[in-house]
Amino acid sequence: METLIQTIIEPLVDHPEEIQVNVKEDSSKMVYHLTVHPDDVGKVIGKNGRIAKAIRTVVYAAGSDTKNRIYLDIM
Repeated sequence: METLIQTIIEPLVDHPEEIQVNVKEDSSKMVYHLTVHPDDVGKVIGKNGRIAKAIRTVVYAAGSDTKNRIYLDIM
């Protein structure tokens, strides 16, 4: 899942070397924390959060076959 997130984010940002995806796993959920360069945050979130919403939709759909619920936090 980390590879999928990085593959989606890399073309959007100017500093792809600063993309970090950290995973925090509980018994019922997995939380992916995405951190990018401060200049790239607006590009990842998009106007009115449209890009972030689209990224979350793809990630949630890719993880729908797992028993754990998946969350994506963009920081």
